[in-house]
This record gives sequence, C-alpha cells and structure tokens, in this order.
Amino acid sequence: MEKIAVYDNHASEFDQWFDKHPVWFRSELKALDKVMPEDRSKSGLEIGVGTGRFAEKLGIGQGLDPAEAMADIAEKRGIPTEIATAEKMPFKSNTFDFAVMITVDCFLEDISRAFRETARILKPKGQFIIGMIDKNSPLGQLYRLNKEDNLFYQHAQFHSVDEIAKYLKATGFATSEYWQTLITASEEEPEEPQPGYGEGGFVAIKAVLK
Repeated sequence: MEKIAVYDNHASEFDQWFDKHPVWFRSELKALDKVMPEDRSKSGLEIGVGTGRFAEKLGIGQGLDPAEAMADIAEKRGIPTEIATAEKMPFKSNTFDFAVMITVDCFLEDISRAFRETARILKPKGQFIIGMIDKNSPLGQLYRLNKEDNLFYQHAQFHSVDEIAKYLKATGFATSEYWQTLITASEEEPEEPQPGYGEGGFVAIKAVLK
C-alpha cells in the first residue's frame, strides 16, 4: 500500500521529527501518561509502533507495525515488533493487558475492524489507550488544510474525538478519560495536559473493554 511505502522509504526522516520537535513530543508524552496503566509491567502492545519512540518512553513491551523499516528502528530501541496491520494482528485472543495506538487512527484502512481486533487481543477489562490528532481542534484544522504538502500525512484521514468515541462504543469499549495538549502548540516548553477535549490538537483517550 502506498501509505505504508512512504514510511518504509522514509523511516529515518520520520524518526528525526521527534528530535526536531522535542517539546511537542514531551507534551504528548505528558498527556499519554495521564491515561496509561499505573502498572507498566503488565503485558502491553503498541499498535502502529513506528520507530518505537513512544513505546520506549512509555514502557510498552511489544510493538506491531506494517512498515518493516520502521519496525527495524523500533527493534533497535529494544521493542520486539511484529510486521502486520492493525486489522489483522498475529496474536492469540486475550493476550495483552493493555494496547496503545498513537496517531494511527488516521491511517487505518478499517477502523471498526482494527478496534475489533484490539478488543480480541485484550484480556477482559483490558485498557485501550489512544493518542490522536483531533480534527476539530485549531491545530487539527491546520493539519487538514496542509496535509497534501506533508509527506507523512498526505494520505491521512483525520477524525474528531466524538467519531473515535463512537467507534470505541460500537466495538465494546467504554471511554473513561480524555486529556488534551498542544493547545498553544508552543515549542518553547512542554504543556501541562488539560482534562477533556476540544482545544488541544493532541488528545489522549482511555477506554476499557466492557
């Protein structure tokens, strides 16, 4: 697929984004920390692990990504990574205590199928953590307007938080927390996450399998 080929062909360039925008990265990590499980030693999977930047910082032990070049970099960061898509994961049912998906919803071929697969591989009452760009936020609208000029987001289909919440509910999850950041999108110092959504460009969501 073309969108996967972009990441395979430009994995190092993608990885450099985190070095060029360290403050944004730290702001996103702060928001995700609000919704991550307290016990990070439990079995966790990052779906769409990319180059492993988030998994490394958040203590996620397993990754999955369809782009081999991205997975290779994640492996070098110590994150064992399976090559597969979110819609068809090579794991047995009831395997993980929690799953994490960060800025992946906008690239999924079939969100419902991917979320059903996530529910399948989670243990009962497992947690599903999502980090996403909210298309209705000021920053999200800017991303949408300029996505054709961005190598990595040109194929993205951004969603609103309410849209993702509907998909979660339809696939057996109950959302319990929302935290937002990149409200000012300052690159001078990390933002402290704020509860809710609507203003922040990046939103962290906690959902629990019913």
